Amino acid sequence: MPRLPTLDQLCRAADTALRTVFTQPHASRSCPTVPERATELSPADKAQAGALMRVNHVGEVCAQALYTAQALVTKNPALRNHFLHAAAEETDHLAWTRQRLDELGARPSVLNPLWYAGAFGLGALAGQLGGDRWSLGFVVETENQVAAHLQSHLEHLPADDHASRAIVVQMKDDEERHSQEALLAGALDLPAPVKSLMTLAAKVMTTVAHRI
Repeated sequence: MPRLPTLDQLCRAADTALRTVFTQPHASRSCPTVPERATELSPADKAQAGALMRVNHVGEVCAQALYTAQALVTKNPALRNHFLHAAAEETDHLAWTRQRLDELGARPSVLNPLWYAGAFGLGALAGQLGGDRWSLGFVVETENQVAAHLQSHLEHLPADDHASRAIVVQMKDDEERHSQEALLAGALDLPAPVKSLMTLAAKVMTTVAHRI
């Protein structure tokens, strides 16, 4: 019989969803900056940076959903704490990207509730059907794809957007560490078809979020 979440866990998951999608997030760490290099952008560069940071913000909305769902369905208390700790760090990313969107005069994706719901469903499915080690494997592949995606953003962000670049660099470092931590926790390597489906889903999300 699958373990049913407690009422406290369900309330925590609902609270995280509402805070992620509908409120202004707050970071526990200071937003990364390059103090000696001021950011001055043309309107075109602002629009480009805003679109890219909106995609990154959507990625952090999905990360909150993924980790919250996996924490909800796992039967392992230590692993639940692992997921919740990772989600807390991803909250920093969520706050940083939202702050940068505001600075650029750009809006977050209007589809954030949909992105959250989809990622939550995938996280819950991975945990329920695959068990903890497959769930961790899902984290590894997700974080590896996100890190590669962030690297591509460093190549496409305006050269003078030092503020966005500092955020993306720190996010990339954190995502790579999350991947390694999941590997050390016992993650299994996902089958190639699953990885391909994840890549396709990420492509759809990033393409749509870039515009909407």
